[in-house]
Amino acid sequence: MTGTGEPSRPVTPRPAEPGPPERAPAAPRTAPSSTGPSGTGPSGGAPPRTSPAPPRPAPPPGSTAPRPAPRRPATVRPLPIAVDTMGGDHAPEEIIAGAVAAVREHGVRLVLVGRAARIRRELDLHGVLGTIPIVNADEALDMGEGALASWRKPRSSIAIACHLIKQGRASALVSAGSTAGVVATSRLRLKGQQGVMRPAIAVALPTRPRPTILLDAGATADVKPEGLVQFAALGTAYAQILLGVDRPSVGLLNIGAEAGKGNKLTKRAHELLATGSHGIEFAGNVEGHDLLSGRVDVVVADGFTGNVALKAVEGTVATAFAEIRDAMTSTPAARMGALLQRRRLQDLRDRLDPDTYGGGVLLGLNGTVVIAHGASRARAITSACDLAHRLAAGRIVERIREQVAATRTSRFGRWTHGERDGDRPADKPADRPGEKVPEVPSPAADTVPDRTEPPAGH
Repeated sequence: MTGTGEPSRPVTPRPAEPGPPERAPAAPRTAPSSTGPSGTGPSGGAPPRTSPAPPRPAPPPGSTAPRPAPRRPATVRPLPIAVDTMGGDHAPEEIIAGAVAAVREHGVRLVLVGRAARIRRELDLHGVLGTIPIVNADEALDMGEGALASWRKPRSSIAIACHLIKQGRASALVSAGSTAGVVATSRLRLKGQQGVMRPAIAVALPTRPRPTILLDAGATADVKPEGLVQFAALGTAYAQILLGVDRPSVGLLNIGAEAGKGNKLTKRAHELLATGSHGIEFAGNVEGHDLLSGRVDVVVADGFTGNVALKAVEGTVATAFAEIRDAMTSTPAARMGALLQRRRLQDLRDRLDPDTYGGGVLLGLNGTVVIAHGASRARAITSACDLAHRLAAGRIVERIREQVAATRTSRFGRWTHGERDGDRPADKPADRPGEKVPEVPSPAADTVPDRTEPPAGH
């Protein structure tokens, strides 16, 4: 009974009053517990109060507190890789065979650029007709053509592939065509990145425990000391993706390990790199015998010196393999020994075979370009497609942009790509309202029509 004489009623819990700001909010209601009859549980009236969680004990002195594992960023699947099927000594049969193997073995998305009728016949032989998109190209650069072919043949398969990258329909280009033609066409169509004075070709050398990156391998024969510093930035970004090293070491190819050795170019470049203010892990000069020693992750040189060094390494490896083959097959005992060591010899052959690495990468443009050897077979094209896919997935263009920005001090900032060699950076269509952008129709069956000429000046 209450004081007014009315019969007693079960007490209904009232909603909790909002407390002062420093009080913890009420815990959510749970199932009734054994504390209900005492008036502190759900069946006894007011809702229970939650006590603050006890503080975490501090780590003992001298120990390191465990850190949460870093969250991996979501992997974005890159756009298809545009494959030039008309470039190379064994095109298009070996090129298409390697492309089909890349799709089957690595799951790489591709779009084949070339003469559509010929491509369809080859795809039909492999049993994949209608599964890989095709973009028709009426012209192709011959292996003997040089840089001027990019102007004479504006509808070549390489030019169309570059146009697909600019349109956002492809993420990279793979070609085994003429190196001079691929470099000239790519520079004309894709343009250099803002702030990059000259592009460079990066190749992987078969060293242990991981490959060594050599650049430039022939794209730019004459450079300034600032250009070698930018090559180091390009190689750093490339090694971070290809080798998985956060801070790859960089060496400058020279005639001696001392800082005062070399010509005016290498001496000045050494001074700039040794300052350590460009985000580059400079390890000093390296000599020719260090190319295959694995001493550094990236070796920087001008295009003339780098190309000579690369050809010397290739010739040395080929000669050494020929001598080993002759020694292993000279006598019955030697052939028996080679049979017992066949697995080790096969591993050595795969590691030293250029087809394992796919080819060189033209760095510094607004797009990824992989240049395979002109005599590439299907295995080399498969490796090149996989390399292009990994670089596109690793966002190599953005990595290079960030790395080059770190090298643009007041001295490096004097020149941009457009001010240096007359080519302006690639602009987005929205930045040029006066220019009409052609519309490309959607794919029909396995062929993507691309009969519209690129905009003027591209």
